[in-house]
Amino acid sequence: MRQIQLKSPGGLNNLKLVTTSEPTPASDQVIIKVAASSLNFHDLLVALGQIPTEDGRVVLSDCAGEVVSTGAGVTRWKTGDSIMSCCYPHWVDGPPQAKLLSFIGDNEDGYATEYIAIGESSITSIPTGWSLPEAATLPCAGLTAWRALVEQGNLQAGQTVLIQGSGGVSIFALQLAKSLGAKVIATTSSEEKAEKLRALGADDIINYKEQPAWGKAVLSKTDGEGVDHVIEVGGGGTFGESVRAVKMGGHIALIGVLSGPAVSEIILPRIFMKQINLSGIAMANQQSQLAMVEFLNQSSIRPVISDTYDLADLASAFEHQIANKHFGKISINMNH
Repeated sequence: MRQIQLKSPGGLNNLKLVTTSEPTPASDQVIIKVAASSLNFHDLLVALGQIPTEDGRVVLSDCAGEVVSTGAGVTRWKTGDSIMSCCYPHWVDGPPQAKLLSFIGDNEDGYATEYIAIGESSITSIPTGWSLPEAATLPCAGLTAWRALVEQGNLQAGQTVLIQGSGGVSIFALQLAKSLGAKVIATTSSEEKAEKLRALGADDIINYKEQPAWGKAVLSKTDGEGVDHVIEVGGGGTFGESVRAVKMGGHIALIGVLSGPAVSEIILPRIFMKQINLSGIAMANQQSQLAMVEFLNQSSIRPVISDTYDLADLASAFEHQIANKHFGKISINMNH
């Protein structure tokens, strides 16, 4: 079978396509024929060597595929079942604990492979009627948006959500928010992406290149009040504007560091004077994923996949991601 392994110290030129033998399942494992994965910013950081991992690590943290064999002790799954991965294979329920947060494609070998052996409790069903490439967009980006808005944010109809840009988490957050009856303000850098955001239901668009102090623009669009929720994926370069944009007692979900990990200006007084609720979000447990699947089964949401690459072209897919040419998700196809 084909597999992509990352050689130390990382870098896209150290993503090596290898041929290796197919795995066999332990008693509590299933063998998944991986159909598709999708790229996340975390995957890019691992590939670039900015998140150190072991030499020869198999990258990628999303997967959807088919069960092709089962270990002797497996009871939950049968051959032919369609499944998707859980980013944290050991975090089934309850609050986060360090011992449970071993991340696939980083701490453990991931899904840049045609077959994988994995524990039967480390996967879930996919939404009814979804294709495997569609389902492969959910375990990281979809679940992060779900936890940020629904579980941590308790989003209510009529509230307003601010999303940043048009990556996977932001687009899922837009779709979830609209399906739950909320208004959405989106920031973007191009009119082409603005039109796509409007087509998905965004109520207002702010071009952050034309208005770098976009938090003020958000206030003007909300009669000076601010938004109820901010999906904060930018990090250091955007957090100050998110604090400006959120309403008194509002919620900021801290998710990404696309513009850097450190905040340059001191804004702590603004945070506590505005009584802001901050949530650090890094995916969720398996029970949250099952709740998301149940919700999606009742909704018309489908993911936005702008580009598809073969496994062998993974480095090119990451280059496309770095260039910020995608809208929504970049899909990786394992079947050639």
